[in-house]
Amino acid sequence: YVDLGLSVKWATRNVGASSLSDYGNYYAWAETETKSEYNVYNSICYTISEIGDITGDPEYDAATANWGDPWRMPTESEISEIISSCTWTWTSLKDVSGYEVTGINGNSIFFPAAGYFYGGPSPSLVGIMGEYWSSTPSSQYSSYTYHLSFSNGNVSWCCSSNRYIGYSVRPVSD
Repeated sequence: YVDLGLSVKWATRNVGASSLSDYGNYYAWAETETKSEYNVYNSICYTISEIGDITGDPEYDAATANWGDPWRMPTESEISEIISSCTWTWTSLKDVSGYEVTGINGNSIFFPAAGYFYGGPSPSLVGIMGEYWSSTPSSQYSSYTYHLSFSNGNVSWCCSSNRYIGYSVRPVSD
């Protein structure tokens, strides 16, 4: 992990990644295993609209299920914190585009632009955008979930109903 001077420590790589610039695995929200195809028909959570925050729950949290305790998916407020408190610089690491995120204490991590996985057989917009799940469902819409979304020149958190799409997971630890 890397301490960015925030409320949590951020992992140096995505779940399933073998290096800092590796995209890692893609997960549908509240699912802990990868698939060859991501769609509404094979989604476990798409039909479960009343699920609460999944952070640290090994049944639903891909970080906890795959890396064990103390790793977990970040909450919406932790994603909001990293966006607002850190400096985001579009760059490349080993020919992989993404953001270097520098914390308030000068330490940094790299978020590869891993794209997203919808349908199959391969992810879309790799090298152009990054989509990273949070553990937090929307309080306004029962089937929506917050996530980090970025492309060159744009970093934000979003709220989407597409829980069945495969996004990256970047763990945090207290």
